[in-house]
Amino acid sequence: MKTILSFAFALTLVISVNAQIETPQPSPMAKLEQKVGLSDITIEYSRPGVKGRTIFGDLEPWGTIWRTGANKNTTITFSDDVTVAGQDLKAGSYAIFTKLNSAKEWDVMFYTDTNNWGAPANWDESKVAATAKVNIMEIPWTVETFTMDINNITDNGATLELIWEKSYAAIPFTVPTDKMVTSAIDKVMNGPSANDYYASAVYYMNADKDISKAEEWMNKAMSMTKEPRYWQLRQQSLLYAKMGDKKKAIEIAKKSLAGAKEAGNAGYVKMNTDSLKEWGAM
Repeated sequence: MKTILSFAFALTLVISVNAQIETPQPSPMAKLEQKVGLSDITIEYSRPGVKGRTIFGDLEPWGTIWRTGANKNTTITFSDDVTVAGQDLKAGSYAIFTKLNSAKEWDVMFYTDTNNWGAPANWDESKVAATAKVNIMEIPWTVETFTMDINNITDNGATLELIWEKSYAAIPFTVPTDKMVTSAIDKVMNGPSANDYYASAVYYMNADKDISKAEEWMNKAMSMTKEPRYWQLRQQSLLYAKMGDKKKAIEIAKKSLAGAKEAGNAGYVKMNTDSLKEWGAM
């Protein structure tokens, strides 16, 4: 019995030790994060090595679709809408696939389905959000490890670079920096929005700060809002109730109640009904 227990313990120890052993991956993962203008670009990919092989035209034959890396899909994520090689690309994540037309020209494709291992078995052209046709430059030395980078960075764009073996490809893209900055400038220069006034009024009311200032901001917000929604009217009614103006509170609560009923929001119907009962209106 003691022999069996000793063997079981030794086996458990061996399994435990083996479970802790980590070995290098042949194509290690990499993550690149780069801000271009005001936009965030993130690339996640695996980096295979040349390892004495001929890559393009042999390991990766001409005319085929290459996964642009190794293992799971290489992905690129844009925080904002961008333009890639003159084509609009919505904010989000894309798998990058490359059609190796020849040693001189590739098609780099941004694919909306990122959950593949390698190129999809059933290629769906409708999922290609943008395609960049790029000329390949031959470099005079061998780059052992596949590399992706973002270079030539300006306020309004950059180039996405693919570098491996003796091949270099650059895909230009632009980011909406000017649009974003101009929008921010216009917003600041035009003063607070209706939402800014509304949020400030609600905060002042709930924090028991200057109630007259809260009323001023709430009225400003409502005057800037074409059709105030029932949840906004609810807060306005509570503000007047807190100021002691029950007549005004009741008037606005009834509007909020009507809007909540029309929207089918039972929660706001109940809250407004309870308040109207409390204020002697029902």
